[in-house]
This record gives sequence, structure tokens and C-alpha cells, in this order.
Amino acid sequence: MNVIDKKSLANVLKEYIVDLSLEEIEALIEIPPPELNYIYAFPCFKLSKFLKKKPNSIAQDLKDKIKLPEFINNIDVAGPYLNFNINPKYILQNIFEFKNDYGRIRDILEKPKKLRIIVEYPSPNTNKPLHFGHIRNILIGKTLSNLLEYKGNKVFQINLYNNRGIHICKSMLAYQKWGNNKEPNKKSDHYVGDFYVKYSDMAKKDEDLEQEAYNLLKLWEMGDEETLKLWNKMNNWAIEGFNITFKKMGISFDKVYFESDLYLKGKKIILDGLKKGIFERTEDGAIFAKFSDKYKLPDKFLIRSDGTSIYITQDIYLAYKKKEDFNHDKSIFIVGAPQIQHFKWLFAILDMLGLREDNFHLAYGMIDLPSGKMKSREGTVVDGDDVIEEVENLALIEVKKRYPDLTDNEQITRAETIGLAAMKFYILKYNPMKGFIFNPNESISFEGETGPYIQYCYARIASIMSKSKKEISKDINWDILIHEKERFLIKQLVYFPEITDSSEKTYNIHLIPQYLLSLCQAFNSFYTSCQVISENKELEKARLLLIYCVQIVIKTGLNILGIETLDKM
Repeated sequence: MNVIDKKSLANVLKEYIVDLSLEEIEALIEIPPPELNYIYAFPCFKLSKFLKKKPNSIAQDLKDKIKLPEFINNIDVAGPYLNFNINPKYILQNIFEFKNDYGRIRDILEKPKKLRIIVEYPSPNTNKPLHFGHIRNILIGKTLSNLLEYKGNKVFQINLYNNRGIHICKSMLAYQKWGNNKEPNKKSDHYVGDFYVKYSDMAKKDEDLEQEAYNLLKLWEMGDEETLKLWNKMNNWAIEGFNITFKKMGISFDKVYFESDLYLKGKKIILDGLKKGIFERTEDGAIFAKFSDKYKLPDKFLIRSDGTSIYITQDIYLAYKKKEDFNHDKSIFIVGAPQIQHFKWLFAILDMLGLREDNFHLAYGMIDLPSGKMKSREGTVVDGDDVIEEVENLALIEVKKRYPDLTDNEQITRAETIGLAAMKFYILKYNPMKGFIFNPNESISFEGETGPYIQYCYARIASIMSKSKKEISKDINWDILIHEKERFLIKQLVYFPEITDSSEKTYNIHLIPQYLLSLCQAFNSFYTSCQVISENKELEKARLLLIYCVQIVIKTGLNILGIETLDKM
């Protein structure tokens, strides 16, 4: 079995290039611009300093020397570049035989050592519903987990509920004053959030409310029975509501942690560190970390002068707890970009304490809507549930228009699948660090850079294969696939395993939706120029295999993104 990728080409070139390592050769291999009809290119500039010749001459010399293996169709020289074309037979046979495993073909054949990885997300506060920023967090966390699992790693998805602290007590105080002991009359996390908004509104009129909230926090930390009873009730409401949204988004967790179970043990670690001289104490009794030049960080307070904990305290203990629970190799935190400094502190403190782990903060930018920025404390927060409902409603309008003959239930089910696909794809196609404006109407379009566009390509292929009614086979005339649109489509298929490899190594999960867009655009260009079902049965058979392979790759990519496919749109 020939794996077709940069590494396989590097192995061929290594026989003729002694001055570079295999890894260096592989790193130099490029993907040519789309307008060039080649799959890979090798620049010869770096060889000049070793061979004392011009790159153009080196390229020509290499072309003359290289004995082509069967999987390479031809080599051409263009100035200092060696350009390669791959035999379509090996590409399509690999996809046909490995199917959804095609994107991890080297992992299967070479069995490299894989990791035990924790992905921690979305870690919401239990004083308000999940906002739209949490939806991006969830999609990044779930997609990264899917990708890492697909590539053979053992992934543990965990969630941490920030269920204590002053922000929680503000919601509790508002319910205590104005809730009249009522039960939720709406989705329960939204009900809890209403009281956080109520507190914010009333605090503008009554400056004493903040001190009352701090008094409630102290009562909670002292274990006051009535305070704990109220806290449990409102936390349960919040979590019950979250779980409905999590189920809608298709996520579940291997373990759920609660800040309330962690923060005291975090305090103990800090106090032990103080005794060992790792941390320092101020004159008024607060404890802080003073960092050496190694870390290049400003001081960080860990425990307030009144003895109460701050947010980082529980993260410190949780790092120890996660190691005990999962014995992992790597821990990834999916948290917004405003917390970059927090994680620099956290990782440095863990290092000072001797817990030297492979930790990574996958930060992400903020999402705005066409109406403007989202705010979280003035009651104008954009709830995640509301955006999900909006895209599903927009999808339902489109489905009703396109498919009036479907039953109401069929229309609703299809609209939910398309709506979620629209939202997920639109968000995931952006580099996580990039902020952007989410346009619900744009996301739901069946054309353009959207999830429904990718789903529609998949469904179109399913329709073609259904109409043909021929069995898909790899026993075709390989010399017949010569149209430029066929070759360009095959060229796109080559890159899928490299895309998944790169995404796994860099956590740039947006590479997958971007790749799927390129693949589907190539398919639509092919479909416009090349009739699949025709009187030339030999050609039909070959093209059916080609589009079947495209369908496999689309489905595999969408599965990683957590997006369902439809045989009919």
C-alpha cells in the first residue's frame, strides 16, 4: 500500500539528495498554486549552497536522474522547481479501501505513539445561561476532541463548572430579594440568568448591594445552611438548562468538576507553597506569587487578605486532580483570548510548584452579531439558545420553500440538521484566534462558504449514485480520467490526510472546513464540465468511483466537525 503524501515523495527524493535530511526535504515540499496542474513541487534553492550550482540546473539534473516509482506519473521542471503529478489510481484506491480512515492512513499503517489528552471546555459560570461565545467554545472543544480521537489519541473531555464566588452570590442575592421563592417558568438556566441581570440593574440604584453579595459569599464559605440550600437550588437549575443545550450540540463529558469541590484544596497547595518559600505574603496577609526572570510575568495574588480564594486557586488544584484522574500526557484548555494572561500565570505557578506538564491554552476571539457587540452584564447578552433557534427557524423557511411536499415533522427534522450545520460550519471556518461577525442569514445559504453548501454537495453526489444504480468499483480504466477538472478534483483529494495531520499538530481546526470548501468547489466545477451518467459506461464507472471518493472525504470531514450529512437536501 502506497501512502500518497509529502513524506512518500520525500522518500523518493532522499535517494538523490544527500545533503538534506528526510525531514528537511519533506518540509521543503510545497503545494503548487491552484492554477498549476501539479500536485507537489520541490524548490531547489536550498541545494545551491551545497552543490554550488544554480537552482534551475539542480532541478533539471534531478529530473534526469530520478527513476519514477509507479505512484508518480511525471516530473516537470519549471525554473528552480521540480513539479510532480501523482497517479490517480493510488489516490482513489486508498480512499476506496480505507474509506473514512483515509484521513489517518499513516496512523493506521505506521502506528505512531499517540497521546492521552484532556480537552477542558466550556467551563461556564452557573449564574446565567450559555451565551453565544460559549457556543464557539463548545464547537472548538468538541471538534478538536473529535479530531484528536480520529487521529488515534485517547481523549478525555471534561467540564468545570464555576459554581461559586461573588458572581454566583449576586444571582442568589437577587433571587433572595425578588424571586419570591418561585420555580422556573422558562428554561431553567435562563431563569437563573434573569436574576443576575436583576442584580446588575438594582446595583446601579443601591450601592449597598455589592457588600450584601460579599456577605453572602462569606456565609457560603462558612457553610451556612440556608445559604447552601439556596445555592444548591439555583446551581441545579443552571446545570439542568445547560444539559439541554449540551444535548442539542451533541456533547457529553467524561468527567465534570465543580469549583466548589476544588477551591479549598487549592488554598492548601498555596499555603504549603508559602511555607516552602515558593510564594510570599503581603503585610495585610494576602498571598502572592513573585516570578523570577525566567517567567517574565508580573506578580499574581492567589489568596486575598481576608483569606478568600480567587479564580486561579481552583485551577491549581484541578491540575493535580486531573493528573490523578487521567494520567494524561497533555492538557488543553479551551478558553477565550481575554484569559491569555491567566493561563500564563497558571502554567508558571504549576511549574514553580513542580507540576511540569504539557499544558496548552487554545485561545479564541470573540463573536459579534450584525447588530453589534455582545455584552454580558447589562441584560443584552446574546444567549446561545436564541442563536440556535434563529438559524433553525431560517433553515425551516428555506426547507419549506424548497420541499413543500415533506411532512411537517420531516421539514422540522431537516431544518434542525441544516440549521446546526450552518451555525457550526460558519463558526468553525474561522481561525479560532480571529474575531468575526456571525451573520445568521448568510450562514444558512445553500451557496457560498457555508455548511449547507457542503451538505448539498454530499447530497448531490448521493443523488447521482442513486440514479446510476451501478455498483462502485475500483476496477476501472485508469487511463480514462484525463479531463482537467477530474485531475484537479483528484488533486484536492490527495491533501486530506495532510490537512488532518496539520490540524492535529497545530490545533488549527479551521483548516478542515476550509479544505472542505475547496474540495466541494472543485467537485462543483467538475460536475458542471463532466457528465457522470452517460452512454460511455466505462467513463461513467470511473467517474462514479471519483465522486464516491469525494463523498467519503466530505463525510469524514463533516463528522470531525460534528455535522450530519443528508442524502437529500
